[in-house]
Amino acid sequence: MTALPLEFGKHLARDRRRSAHTVRAYEATAVRLIAFLGEHWGEAVDAAALGRVSAADLRAYLAKRRGEGLGNASAARELSAVRTFLRWAGGADASPRIKGPRVKKGVPRPISPADAVALAEEVADDAAEPWIGARDWAVLLLLYGAGLRIGEAVGLTGSVLPLGETMAVTGKRDKTRIVPILPQVREAIDAYVASSPWGVARTEPLFRGAKGGPLSAGVVRRSVQAARTRLGLADRTTPHALRHSFATHLLGRGADLRQLQELLGHASLSSTQIYTAVDAAHLLDVYRNAHPRA
Repeated sequence: MTALPLEFGKHLARDRRRSAHTVRAYEATAVRLIAFLGEHWGEAVDAAALGRVSAADLRAYLAKRRGEGLGNASAARELSAVRTFLRWAGGADASPRIKGPRVKKGVPRPISPADAVALAEEVADDAAEPWIGARDWAVLLLLYGAGLRIGEAVGLTGSVLPLGETMAVTGKRDKTRIVPILPQVREAIDAYVASSPWGVARTEPLFRGAKGGPLSAGVVRRSVQAARTRLGLADRTTPHALRHSFATHLLGRGADLRQLQELLGHASLSSTQIYTAVDAAHLLDVYRNAHPRA
């Protein structure tokens, strides 16, 4: 395999100041593209060969990826990474123009697990600094992977550290509940803490704004709004939609309404029952195993 993906990753980290997560994702896309083109063309792929990638080649690549289960938003992310790689390898005109996949307006919530991850990746990738990208990735994973409200996530303090398998969350009416923390969510928060220039004190906000103050929920909402536009996701794809998706996907994996009521911090069961009307998608099987009452 050519060394181009590794060099591309170094460029992203050094020159574009992208987060470690983005670098890994874009490197993986470059590896997949080169492997596909090698098979598609029947020849070795070097930087010069990348300069002759056509729109038909990219459509064939995306068709293969879609056949592997890639959703619309994830396919849009993949195409963005491919374009960035091709422009790096062959110059500004090296990437042919093709229309990315779009999601029709009005698609109901919840969004799919793949689209939830693609949205979080897009927000993190667009951050001004790597540590901000790590922060946004961690916050959005808390919404989708633990069902937190956006206000609950940005209201966390350093007292939740060090993270274990569960976290105490204080929600509406000062009601505290225990939520399980997936290893992926824990790793995202740990990566943010390690990269934050502001440090973390037990009584201070866990998530900081760009200038060191508490992170505002509005900042997260605006970032999600911009990312969903780039990915072609519906207007109803909001931070709260990630929490909604968490609930419906868990319901689809066999959680009962009482479990959901506890996890979401609903005061009444009637608030939880709205999720029974939504078709459930897939969630990581590990989630149920992580819940102490599963």
